[in-house]
Amino acid sequence: MIEWLIGTFLVIGVFFNLLASIGILRFPDVYTRIHAATKCTTFGTIFIVLATVTYSIYNYYWVAKNPAWVTIGIHSALVVIFLVLTNPVGAHALGRAARKSGIRPYGAVIDELEGRL
Repeated sequence: MIEWLIGTFLVIGVFFNLLASIGILRFPDVYTRIHAATKCTTFGTIFIVLATVTYSIYNYYWVAKNPAWVTIGIHSALVVIFLVLTNPVGAHALGRAARKSGIRPYGAVIDELEGRL
């Protein structure tokens, strides 16, 4: 039962990371690529880490009482926290840098930031 749950988490995580890869290759400009890279990889990584935490909890409570599994679970949870905190900030910085360097959004008719940045 637990193997199916972990496998489901991994499949969902890999699927969303694959969608991010396809989005990076297919989207027309840097802003939409940033969107694909940050949203999908964050969601996909959350599910992959959820699989890791589930596996570590399972191993600690039902297989072996090794405290190393608790450490792995805590470290994995910290990865998610740092990822959720830093990924939007990095995407914002990349988008702002692209806008300041003069890259306009693909197909944009109205530019509300013209002259503001």
